[in-house]
Amino acid sequence: MRKKVFYVYNPNTLSYERVYPSFRKRMATVFRHLLSGIILGGILFSVLNYFVDSPREKMLKRENQQMRSQYKLLSRRLDEALDVMADVRERDANLYRVILQADPISAAVWNAGTDNVSRYQDLMNLSDADLVVATTQKVEQLNRQLYVQTNSINELVKLGQQNEDRINCLPAIQPVSNKDLKRTASGYGLRIDPIYKTRKFHEGMDFAADIGTPVYVTGNGTVVETGWKQGYGKTIVINHGYGYKTRYAHLSHISVRNGQKVIRGEEIGLVGNTGKSTGPHLHYEVIYKGKHDNPINYYFFDLSPADYDRMIQIAENQGRVMD
Repeated sequence: MRKKVFYVYNPNTLSYERVYPSFRKRMATVFRHLLSGIILGGILFSVLNYFVDSPREKMLKRENQQMRSQYKLLSRRLDEALDVMADVRERDANLYRVILQADPISAAVWNAGTDNVSRYQDLMNLSDADLVVATTQKVEQLNRQLYVQTNSINELVKLGQQNEDRINCLPAIQPVSNKDLKRTASGYGLRIDPIYKTRKFHEGMDFAADIGTPVYVTGNGTVVETGWKQGYGKTIVINHGYGYKTRYAHLSHISVRNGQKVIRGEEIGLVGNTGKSTGPHLHYEVIYKGKHDNPINYYFFDLSPADYDRMIQIAENQGRVMD
């Protein structure tokens, strides 16, 4: 590229004369072009830096995405663990502590310190701070509840040791072999009477089984009643002490006598179809301090939490009352 040459018309000589710019002007021109190049380069760099990630930035973004996914997965698993803890807590309060006559653990003790958000100020400046803080809170909540539950179990073990005879006497198993729960026919509560077709309060649970199926006593106790009872047919009543009695009705055979001592799991009779019954089954009742109680609350030596939930659903069936 040829260098530009400038001329100026001279009226005195009537000719064009070549103009030579001064050093200052030449330097100003160079500086102006240099400054323009720097500005343009800076603008291009900024645009590229904004829209195009460097290899390191791409790697960091991938790591952040993976970390975010891990936090979300951890959060879901913590929710599942907290749901399990809620079930354990429910059984602790409404079953084990009721049986051992211990005061329930308050919600304040279960959740002490987990709602103090000021503890997480250092995490608030992180990216995805809400997710990080929420997950951290769940971890601390689960840790707290595990600590409280461990102490509760230790307390219940000591109470159990102190109340060993009482625990042995509690009606704590199903009265027939029913591992698969297929013999559960109907539960406790308002049901349609199979004979009179009217709503009636069903004071026990029915277990459908063939005639001759063994019936087992559900806790240590003394036989206080045997024989025929109106509506119940052949019946056995066991006094377990501590305010508890159990009744076994519609039997085909009675294997025990009044005054006899029995031990949990011992066979006391056979399933039948006697009395007011629409088919072979066992009618089983739990009576506490003279009032009927739901037998489903007393299978804690027999059922896992999952089986317990299944039995509750089966027992709610109102169409299979058999007496």
